[in-house]
Amino acid sequence: MNHDLVKPFESCCLCPRACRVNRSAEGVEARRGMCGETHQLRVAHVGAHFGEEPPISGDRGSGTVFFTGCPLRCAFCQNIQISQGKVGSVLTPDGLVARIETMIQAQSVHNVNFVTPDHFFPHVFRVVDLLRAKGHTLPFVYNLSGYQSAHLLRKAERYADIYLPDFKYADPRLAAKLSRCLDYPTVALEAIALMASQKGFLDTCGVEGGPAVATKGLLVRHLILPGFVENSMEALTTLFIEFGPKLPISLMSQYQPVVHHRVPSLNRLISEREFQTVYHHGLELGFEHLFVQFPERAAGPGCPSPFVPDFEKAEPFEGNQRTPS
Repeated sequence: MNHDLVKPFESCCLCPRACRVNRSAEGVEARRGMCGETHQLRVAHVGAHFGEEPPISGDRGSGTVFFTGCPLRCAFCQNIQISQGKVGSVLTPDGLVARIETMIQAQSVHNVNFVTPDHFFPHVFRVVDLLRAKGHTLPFVYNLSGYQSAHLLRKAERYADIYLPDFKYADPRLAAKLSRCLDYPTVALEAIALMASQKGFLDTCGVEGGPAVATKGLLVRHLILPGFVENSMEALTTLFIEFGPKLPISLMSQYQPVVHHRVPSLNRLISEREFQTVYHHGLELGFEHLFVQFPERAAGPGCPSPFVPDFEKAEPFEGNQRTPS
């Protein structure tokens, strides 16, 4: 493999964990970073997804690429099969390009959406270069945890068109408890500010006659966690103070327990009251571009949520066509 492509993995600082593990070693010497991965690019799924916000999914879907592993490894992760469960196959950058091209041709997606790509940033940048060299002009979406290295985001600027970061925590103690990163609020705010300075806010928001499907910009997501309404309200307040009313926000209610948690409230869905409290707080703050995923209950006991993918299946999101309004 190209040495320049592997070099960043030799003492890995691709995420704020800065574990400095040599992820580039081969065979029995291969070591995994905090993300759970070596330098080998591993991909769990490539395909059209209709569960993103309307300006991202459009009517033909967002061309998602789900990577195996994750630097943040949240206790409540909805994609635990791939973030911590190792589901995925090794691909070269050229192999991933071929998979993406097949998706573009077969499904006519609106964009290419890299989901949790930061621990594989060098490979992803190479993939973008290869796709552009082949004449592909679709926007490249970076679907991120919010816990990103400012140094790597500066490198990402020329390879990204749209940023979709989370802002998971305003409470550092909760960040430490659920994601083992006390510095999450500080790091994420710096990262989001850098994304905004690079791309501005999502170009479908607040522009009369703007494109129906986004081509550039920033949209910030927040997932409401059951039992932690105060964190959600503080997160929205912090974002409003830092970025103002025009920041596009996506408020998500899709939390579903996928493993048993020591924190009792994480073993249930959010309540209608919890959702309404956070939702009305966002309205009262005055956000002008608020995408809202209203709570949707499963049909009955044992019925899976339409928002929890199964990456053991060829179509992990089968049946999930609903987007935030």
